[in-house]
Amino acid sequence: MEAAGVVREWHDPEGWGVLDSEATPGGCWVHFSAVDVPGIRRLAVGDAVRFTHEAADQDGHAFRATAVRPDGQAPSHLPPEDQGPSAAYCSRLSCHEPEA
Repeated sequence: MEAAGVVREWHDPEGWGVLDSEATPGGCWVHFSAVDVPGIRRLAVGDAVRFTHEAADQDGHAFRATAVRPDGQAPSHLPPEDQGPSAAYCSRLSCHEPEA
């Protein structure tokens, strides 16, 4: 479920914060890995955001954000399409039967 909210607090050194929204009474905990912005993933106190969340017991909060982006911004980190094996790793090892 997507909700609108505001960043209540953000701890840059630790990379986490809390969002306030009517959909998440008591606040919604957010980790920097859920922040969907280009470049450095951080938020600023007072920023309006859109986010998805799940029920969780996270550092005293009943909700945890799964994806957060500034209000009015389209998602920038879209899930990668299944394109087969990654080009980041390639093995040239092959097995040969011993010659008799």
